[in-house]
Amino acid sequence: MPDAQRTAIVTGAGRGIGAAVATRLAADGMAVACLDIDEAAAAGTAARLAEAGHRAAGFGADVTDEDAVAGCVTAVAEQLGAPTVLVNNAGVLRDNLLFKMSASDWDTVMQVHLRGTFLMTRAVQAHMTAASYGRIVNLSSTSALGNKGQANYASAKAGLQGFTKTVAFELGKFGVTCNAVAPGFIVTDMTRATAERVGQSFEEFSAARVAGIPVNRAGQVEDVAHAVSFFCSEGAGFVSGQVLYVAGGPRT
Repeated sequence: MPDAQRTAIVTGAGRGIGAAVATRLAADGMAVACLDIDEAAAAGTAARLAEAGHRAAGFGADVTDEDAVAGCVTAVAEQLGAPTVLVNNAGVLRDNLLFKMSASDWDTVMQVHLRGTFLMTRAVQAHMTAASYGRIVNLSSTSALGNKGQANYASAKAGLQGFTKTVAFELGKFGVTCNAVAPGFIVTDMTRATAERVGQSFEEFSAARVAGIPVNRAGQVEDVAHAVSFFCSEGAGFVSGQVLYVAGGPRT
């Protein structure tokens, strides 16, 4: 552990992967700011961490709102200490085939994944560069390699990989690393919603995807949290600009 406790911000921390990441970083010894557009969900995650003896607080903010992001990061610094770890996990799905996809569905996904990550990273990097230390992890996806019915989501997740590498170049000299984790099939509310959208039971949907996974199981949110934990660790200071596929097998 460093002399002073690190403060981490996790976006989309109200549930799923975000909640698992917040839990893992708290267990790693960090103070954790749980941020979500659903303030009650963020508060719930933070309360569970506090009950387990960790320093945590919940914050409600829309990551696409520039003023809300700035205000939230300031509040985190005041309540928990200057944030030097950031996990950009907030995301949405608006799946559809290209010819059915509305401009609104395209814009919403781009706003949350790309604009949201940009705004959060820009706001937090000031604290990181001042501390000469930082860890940024962006949640991409195997969909960045292309996925039917996800032209918007795939484009956004591929864009996050380019953003990750660029930030790694720009902030490396300040002691800040930036990496991406790209999950494959993970059991979450979002994947359950996808199964419902395509008219399958989750069991059928899951079995079809597990059949193509070399380790022969679906991923769990803890699998993703473990990978994020590595990138956020003190010891990962010579690893930057990388994309780690957490998918149960190789992806190209």
